Amino acid sequence: MIKYNPKSWFKHIISLNQSDTLSKLWKELIAIGLLTLGIAHLEVKYIENTEPFDSLMQVYSLVGFALSLLLVFRTNTAYDRWWEGRKKWGELVNNTRNLSLKINTVCANKEDRKYFKRMISNYPFAMKEHLRSGVDLNQLDLTEEERNEISSYDHKPNYILKRIYERLEGLKKAGALSEEGYIVVDTNMKTFSDIIGACERIKNTPIPYSYSIFFKKFIFIYVTTLPLAFVNSFGYYSSLVSIFVFYILVSMEILAEEIEDPFGRDDNDLPTDGLSQKIKDNVHEILAD
Repeated sequence: MIKYNPKSWFKHIISLNQSDTLSKLWKELIAIGLLTLGIAHLEVKYIENTEPFDSLMQVYSLVGFALSLLLVFRTNTAYDRWWEGRKKWGELVNNTRNLSLKINTVCANKEDRKYFKRMISNYPFAMKEHLRSGVDLNQLDLTEEERNEISSYDHKPNYILKRIYERLEGLKKAGALSEEGYIVVDTNMKTFSDIIGACERIKNTPIPYSYSIFFKKFIFIYVTTLPLAFVNSFGYYSSLVSIFVFYILVSMEILAEEIEDPFGRDDNDLPTDGLSQKIKDNVHEILAD
């Protein structure tokens, strides 16, 4: 995720980076420019009576209004997914702190505290990579036995929760953890599965394919036929109008597609690497020896 100063707006106007849609769309902009320029040329050179096209301006105004409503819906839907993902990661930060504080209170054994410190810290790293392409075991603090066991698990965050629960159950049976203490800790443990389940729902449920295809086709047809309405007023410059409109509409679609899956490594995705490290630092500080 890009960190920036929102007050330095002029600097952002003149700067270009990897997340800027202009750097992604320049080939498409050239193609649209040539296509619409060709349509404008045909209309200027080969269509003598252009009066029927004069009324198209009103039609395109109405269609543009409908398209703007679709853009609002598309952008809001994508941002809702991004924001929900951020809230779930914020919830994970809070729950790892609460769990660590409770274990720090109810668990006095040094080896047990060290074990929980490792496993709670491992969970956000396993979760962020699970939501990407797969868990990198080198990021986890595991023993050789644990590394061999977790390798056979497809859902590696579940393995970490399983080991934490097994340790808690062992402490309860040994009398080192009371039934009340176990219930208090279990309240936070349950939220881990709820959080990752919500994140998996966001990742695995993209916008319906038919809707995405319709929106792209709608933009393409709208932009490529714009010269029919504007050529009488702007001539060949109607091609520039089409390029400008295409850039705005497609940029909104690209940004929406990028943020609707907020757990990757794109510039506008959530800073899950930094949040995982923050959780680890907090847990190590709370459960320090």
